[in-house]
Amino acid sequence: MFGKLSWAAVPLDQPLPMMASGAVALAILGVLAWVVVRGHAPYLWREWITSVDHKRIGVMYTLLALVMLLRGFADALMMRSQQALALHSGGYLPPEHYDQVFSAHGTVMIFFVAMPFMIGLMNFVVPLQLGVRDVAFPTLNSVGFWLTATGALLVNISLGIGEFARTGWLPYPPLSELTYSPGVGVDYYCWAVQISGVGTLLSGINLVTTILKVRAPGMTYLRMPMFCWTALASNLLIVAAFPILTATLAMLLLDRYLGFHFFTNEAGGNMMMFMNLIWAWGHPEVYILVLPAFGVFSEVISTFAQKPLFGYRSMVLATMAICVLSFMVWLHHFFTMGAGANVNAVFGIATTVIAVPTGVKIFNWLFTMYGGRLRYDSPMLWAVAFMTTFVVGGMTGVLMAVPPADFVLHNSLFLVAHFHNVIIGGVLFGAFAGYTYWFPKAFGFRLHEGWGKAAFGFWVAGFYTAFMPLYVLGLMGMTRRLQHYDVAAWRPPLLVAAGGAALILIGIGCQIAQLVVSIRGREALRDATGDPWNGRTLEWATASPPPAFNFATLPRVGGTDAHWRAKQQVGNVNPGAGAGGAGAKGEAMEYQDIDMPRNSPTGVVSAFFATVMGFALIWHIWWMAALGFAGAYGTFVIFAWRDRSEDRIPAEEVARLDRTARRGPEMAPDEPARAVRA
Repeated sequence: MFGKLSWAAVPLDQPLPMMASGAVALAILGVLAWVVVRGHAPYLWREWITSVDHKRIGVMYTLLALVMLLRGFADALMMRSQQALALHSGGYLPPEHYDQVFSAHGTVMIFFVAMPFMIGLMNFVVPLQLGVRDVAFPTLNSVGFWLTATGALLVNISLGIGEFARTGWLPYPPLSELTYSPGVGVDYYCWAVQISGVGTLLSGINLVTTILKVRAPGMTYLRMPMFCWTALASNLLIVAAFPILTATLAMLLLDRYLGFHFFTNEAGGNMMMFMNLIWAWGHPEVYILVLPAFGVFSEVISTFAQKPLFGYRSMVLATMAICVLSFMVWLHHFFTMGAGANVNAVFGIATTVIAVPTGVKIFNWLFTMYGGRLRYDSPMLWAVAFMTTFVVGGMTGVLMAVPPADFVLHNSLFLVAHFHNVIIGGVLFGAFAGYTYWFPKAFGFRLHEGWGKAAFGFWVAGFYTAFMPLYVLGLMGMTRRLQHYDVAAWRPPLLVAAGGAALILIGIGCQIAQLVVSIRGREALRDATGDPWNGRTLEWATASPPPAFNFATLPRVGGTDAHWRAKQQVGNVNPGAGAGGAGAKGEAMEYQDIDMPRNSPTGVVSAFFATVMGFALIWHIWWMAALGFAGAYGTFVIFAWRDRSEDRIPAEEVARLDRTARRGPEMAPDEPARAVRA
């Protein structure tokens, strides 16, 4: 009745997984108990869980990323401490547990930290920068988020029920085939990534449609902020690349569940086809992550240099060039497969070429800063650290684009250092810059600057201390994923790297303290203007936090940096004002009824059934899988047949909320709009 599931699936004989799963369960139960006891459950359900507001969904994506960052970093701490102790010994993690730790670390950090962080920022910011009220498909947006959360939940369930994959963050066959991985670990990986991948694809379709088809009057393509361009490129890559991932994992699942031979070593299977397919998704994935970060840095540097972005059109061209070229370099991940010198040369040259548009961006950012009136608030500090760090990561990437060098460095810790140099220095620093930069827009108060700079200092110092020694170890011949080693010369750099991880831990502690201190002292940090950084784009033309409808009247856009132009022309634009100056002091506003999408439980209910179905498929509980599929399908049918999809906010209510926002400090940040039936 319960397939492969039995009490033996609970690792009662392994204290570390039990302690970790117990801590996660206690944290979840504690939060739920606090919500219920304090009476927040109705508000949480009404305003967050069932919300289709792009801003709320963006915040929830970001919260998911921050929570999963703690999980992923805990895995990183275990890896670093294990290797620091494992000279001539087995350390404290047995091989089968260590293999799960490094596999979970990569999976969590890419799929459930970096992806939700970037998608969250795009969800929150893009409609505001475009001057519109919401994304193209609001309910689909909610479904996408909750499916992503389902994937994260399945990964965490593997802590206490069963096991996770031992294959690395990409499940290469034949190791991931049933012969060598007979347990449920690879199945947990595949179904978690499949379900969350569907959510990501829905988000990509939504944001591409929003950027191409839903923009404020006058917002032509070449008037869009640079963050919107990088979001467009990133989501085009999602739409093109994620179906490849879905198909690849589907073929692996067919191998495992039904005895197919796509990637086996016998019966005509070809495991190298998996490498080609997974990296045909995997390398565009790097740019799916880093392009939005490039957009964040473009906004931050322009704002804190108090200058227009240098070379706007060249930045657009560079962004779209990266978007296209990212599909032409995947083979550099396995130069050693034996494809031949000619094939390797083609992909090596293509990899070198893709560095050119990235270099264009670096110089444009430097020229934007040159001659500007620079302010070094926390977001700007993250941007400066990014430029230094990412250049190092980029140069090591160009080095490994040379096939003979890659033959020496492939699968070594040099590669690990390069990858983290790009992902932490580019993606994570960009996420932190965006989180700090747009936090006051989301919640109406700034984050504490002192704690923010402390977190920045520990993160940057910790990053360099943790990963520069790995370059040295790679050149010394240490390969990745070693559970123990016998070369004494490797231990000192590994001890230094462990110290770097400890510094990063302090940086994360500072970020937690920053959030707590900021919430407690939010009145002193309150942003009454809607524009705390003297920003240039339309998100700063509305109140902080914005009302449900974003803009009382849609902005009229006359050029790039629309909000900055309005401020220069009018001299003073109040929160909620249009970018063409509408709403300046003394100017009457014409308010109209606004139709906004209704909240819907479709996303969370679909995710519940998807969780049931995913768990059942992992454990071969077929009747439960059928029920989960039927429930998810039924949810969509009910959603499709609903007779009312929008609520109307009367013009008088829009006017009341807008005037309240203009008064500033006394504004109630979460005051809901009183809608009537459409």
